Amino acid sequence: METDESSTGRASLEDGDEAQLIERLRAGDPEAFEQVVRTQGPRLLAVARRFLNHEQDAQDAVQDAFLSAFRNLDQFQGGSRLGTWLHRIVVNASLMKLRSRSRRPERSIDDLMPQFQDDGHLSGVGSDWAVTVDTALGDRDTRDLVRRRIEELPDSFRTVLLLRDIEGQSTEETAELLGISPGAVKTRLHRARQALRSLLDPHLRETH
Repeated sequence: METDESSTGRASLEDGDEAQLIERLRAGDPEAFEQVVRTQGPRLLAVARRFLNHEQDAQDAVQDAFLSAFRNLDQFQGGSRLGTWLHRIVVNASLMKLRSRSRRPERSIDDLMPQFQDDGHLSGVGSDWAVTVDTALGDRDTRDLVRRRIEELPDSFRTVLLLRDIEGQSTEETAELLGISPGAVKTRLHRARQALRSLLDPHLRETH
């Protein structure tokens, strides 16, 4: 749906430079830690913000992710870029932060779903959207609108949409991260996409 540099979590270092950086990290070099925080922090914070919708929670999740990563550098095998590894850790930290929040009533997803008339036709459906998906993603205002409407989805549906459509996780990976079945992931994703379209429709439909 939407992609940007902050969602990739990839380091810009060349392979040789990154290998040296990792060796410095493992040796406890404080300047290496500072370099990683400085270069990766903004990208990881953008990821955490998408999941948590709360600045302090997002900052806490990134801090937790860095602490976890630095304590477990021996688990980094080098099969992926350092930024990609950190990206996965901050996603997990964000999901843990979501689960640790005090339970509060969620808005029902049914309130956001398309409504049908007695004859089976969709109610309140206007013309086609004035923009295509490609056009929407190329326009900053529309991207910001999509992000804001995603934030309106209930957490249990929003996280599935973010993991599948924004983070690019597979159904199985999403199920493992959330502790639900692949079937539940597919159901929530379908309903989340429908609800998101309903939220976007009044803003993106053709006007004549």
